[in-house]
Amino acid sequence: MSTVLIRNAKIVNEGAIFEGDILIENEFIKEIAEKISPKSSDCVIIDAEGSYVMPGAIDDQVHFREPGLTHKGNIETESRAAVAGGITSFIEQPNTVPNAVTQELLEDKYQIASQKSYANYSFMMGGTNDNLEEVLKTNPRNVAGIKLFLGSSTGNMLVDNPEVLEKIFSSTKMLIAVHCEDEATIKANTQKYREEFGDDIPMKYHHLIRSAEACYLSSSKAIELAKKTGARLHVFHLSTAKEMELFTNKIPLEQKQITAEVCVHHLWFTDADYETKGSLIKWNPAVKTQEDKDALWKALLDDRIDVIATDHAPHTLEEKINPYMTCPSGGPLVQHAVVAMFEAHHQGKISVEKIVEKMCHNPAKIFKIEKRGFIKEGYYADIAIVNAYLPWNVKKENILYKCGWSPFEGYNFKSRVTHTFVNGKLVYHNGKVKDLKVGQRLLFEREI
Repeated sequence: MSTVLIRNAKIVNEGAIFEGDILIENEFIKEIAEKISPKSSDCVIIDAEGSYVMPGAIDDQVHFREPGLTHKGNIETESRAAVAGGITSFIEQPNTVPNAVTQELLEDKYQIASQKSYANYSFMMGGTNDNLEEVLKTNPRNVAGIKLFLGSSTGNMLVDNPEVLEKIFSSTKMLIAVHCEDEATIKANTQKYREEFGDDIPMKYHHLIRSAEACYLSSSKAIELAKKTGARLHVFHLSTAKEMELFTNKIPLEQKQITAEVCVHHLWFTDADYETKGSLIKWNPAVKTQEDKDALWKALLDDRIDVIATDHAPHTLEEKINPYMTCPSGGPLVQHAVVAMFEAHHQGKISVEKIVEKMCHNPAKIFKIEKRGFIKEGYYADIAIVNAYLPWNVKKENILYKCGWSPFEGYNFKSRVTHTFVNGKLVYHNGKVKDLKVGQRLLFEREI
């Protein structure tokens, strides 16, 4: 039996911070108390004095690029970066190659992860215009949800047939996660700027091409359809002030049928940053204005937005330096998401308790993840220890993404993840990831 005792911790859980000890036995949190004595001579003791001990973050939207796009990243490299950033569980998207749009292709990804993942994992089933039968075979107990692209962000997964959409929404009780951007609006905007600039459109126009209007048109339609059909809808990576009117904080999260996510980059960057960061901050949906960013923060803090995630989507630098029309959208974030939010805490924007609520508790609640997302006795010991006053600089040598770059390169973070436990095993400690691929398949507390 392996036991670990974390002592003198500032434990962050369910809206409170309290000092105490945590005893881990094998995969689980065995005991939480003000003071715990070691139960055996071989118990490993970690002194966390002065540090926050929080549940490992659960990232509900990543693109780890395996299979088919592994020159950009793979499950092994990106999950390794995730645990270094305090993320202990991830939900990966279906736009790999081939797209995960059959049960067999979906299961292939689980098989890869069972051998290679440092973090716990789930993979979303992809919906298309013609795979409803496959979608409906998805097991709600061991698959996070159904993913629909309502704007053609990547690959050939655009679902643009209204009848198909309504059929999917009305036929499954599973959580449906959506990427919302209106295709016709984007095409018209793209054409306008191409006429002026050709293929090399200046990056600063990205947020005007993939505009606030394109986002609002699509997300409002998805929400209208969810209300009509009673579907369980989760709207990914919101980016505009206008969309905030579509969501409510009038009911508890557990009762919401429509939930919302914001990503780290939309809380951090604005269109003013295109001048210095250029294509490195080209995301879909686009990083937008200061006004949009302020509205996202407001909605996050008043609980209209429920989750903070990353939409981690690595591309090589060679790909990212292409002209606008051929430069892919997306960037790597899992290693730096938690400390970026702690940076916002230092700036007075968000409490540590709220960070934990939005990055740990709420993803567990929304997806009904079994025994994760909280520091509770009997729960899996997925834990991150964060020293809020241990500065470090992001540089090439400490970036763990396979693509080898970060939009945060050169930034000095005030906080550092010092330890990460996955299923009771210390997988990351002070800059080093141990060769322990102990990630498990996430299970969900849902009826079959």
